[in-house]
Amino acid sequence: MSILTVKNMSHGFGDRAIFEDVSFRLLKGEHIGLIGANGEGKSTFMNIITGKLMPDEGKIEWSNRVNVGYMDQHTQLEKGKTIRDILREAFKYLFDLEKEMLDITDKMAEASPEELEKLLDEMGNIQDILDNNDFYIIDAKVEEIAGGLGLKDIGLDKDVTDLSGGQRTKVLLAKLLLQKPDILLLDEPTNYLDEQHIEWLKRFLQNYDNAFILISHDIPFLNSVINLIYHVEDRQLTRYVGDYNNFMRIYEANKKQLEAAYERQQQEIAKLEDFIARNKARVATTGMARARQKKLDKMDIIELSAEKPKPEFEFKKGRTSSKLIFEARGLVIGYDEPLSKPLNLTMERGQKIALVGANGLGKTTLLKSLMGDITPLSGDVELGEYQLIGYFEQEIKETNYNTCIEEYWTEFPSAAQYEVRAALAKCGLTTKHIESKVCVLSGGEQAKVRLCKLMNRETNILILDEPTNHLDVEAKEELKRALKEYKGSILLVCHEPEFYRDVVTDIWNCEEWTTKICGSTKNI
Repeated sequence: MSILTVKNMSHGFGDRAIFEDVSFRLLKGEHIGLIGANGEGKSTFMNIITGKLMPDEGKIEWSNRVNVGYMDQHTQLEKGKTIRDILREAFKYLFDLEKEMLDITDKMAEASPEELEKLLDEMGNIQDILDNNDFYIIDAKVEEIAGGLGLKDIGLDKDVTDLSGGQRTKVLLAKLLLQKPDILLLDEPTNYLDEQHIEWLKRFLQNYDNAFILISHDIPFLNSVINLIYHVEDRQLTRYVGDYNNFMRIYEANKKQLEAAYERQQQEIAKLEDFIARNKARVATTGMARARQKKLDKMDIIELSAEKPKPEFEFKKGRTSSKLIFEARGLVIGYDEPLSKPLNLTMERGQKIALVGANGLGKTTLLKSLMGDITPLSGDVELGEYQLIGYFEQEIKETNYNTCIEEYWTEFPSAAQYEVRAALAKCGLTTKHIESKVCVLSGGEQAKVRLCKLMNRETNILILDEPTNHLDVEAKEELKRALKEYKGSILLVCHEPEFYRDVVTDIWNCEEWTTKICGSTKNI
């Protein structure tokens, strides 16, 4: 049965077409991976099918009484509510039914026999709905999902406005999973999850009976949970059966076939045009020239996709730093309360270190404490000399209304415009992206703008907080290559082992230092 049907949908922003005459059908129980390069329109598609954006043309048709769950990372969480309060909101419709049932019991006291019979029927129907939806074990279900995503470690009675960005994302995801909608729409749900909880989500989705559409650039995760791929490219949506690896095999084979057919057709067109040019003026051969012109006019011309700019990342290396990068002695990080035990840590020139562990343990706080942006609760940090630090921040909360060119100029005001354009293009951005405001770009395109600024500064130490979030597969591979070749030191927060294991010399597990998790933890 079709849950969702998209018919002849077209959409664009300004003079930039995102989709042209796209059709799509989602069947019950399908597990779909929606893939494509940064900026191709994956999140736009999600916004269109959920009604947040109206398509320029075409129809979006949902079947009747379909419960759609969409994880929107921009949802505001209300101050004064705890994690438990937000998770229980997933069952609001059941709590409303319970209130309706209590109202019925109040009416029974004054009801006539006929009214009483009707009220009892209504009450019985509501009771069946509550029983069938496990209303009386809601708190157990909340505990189960919260445990799987690591929210119990944070504390379910914590105010949601005190949470980190990653923790807020976990709360929204947990609420969505508790709702168990007929279709789940997940836009990069692993971005702020650590390895342990990505593994839990993987098992949850593998066993999910209902349909879902998943956007993810984490290919091992994607492959483990989906059975269909829809590829967004050149304003079209193409369906492939199987996982990402199967898609790549078919996609590359089709691409080679198309390129071969294009070459053959171009040779034929050249021969026809040459014959027409040489023979159309001769009386004896003008008929043959006209026949070939008709053949040329009727030909379906094969068009190859325009080559998309491939990112080329290269970090400018500054002068060599001193041997000591930092030495922390008795360092306790945190804000109002400690996030760590006293830490004695040393990093030396040439080390490339990954900080790993669950969200909310203080990895970002540790980075900022080492840089001096946050005053530690106790202890001290000795920094080495000649340090040129490049910092990639995990979250940029402010809406950026600069164009990409203006944004680059905030860092390099003396750069000529042609230099700015060349630098941004080298990071995989097209002319239209470069001339657009940063706030209208996709998450991956915005990350490329930030990386472009970082790469063109001279550095000898890179401090990178989740740099792979939002980057497409191609950009992620290129970033990995650039970091492996970087001659300076690196301190990296990342939740993707496939990315950081090839880059770093050392792995520091923050779960061994934290005050937030009790009991033993697994070393990574």
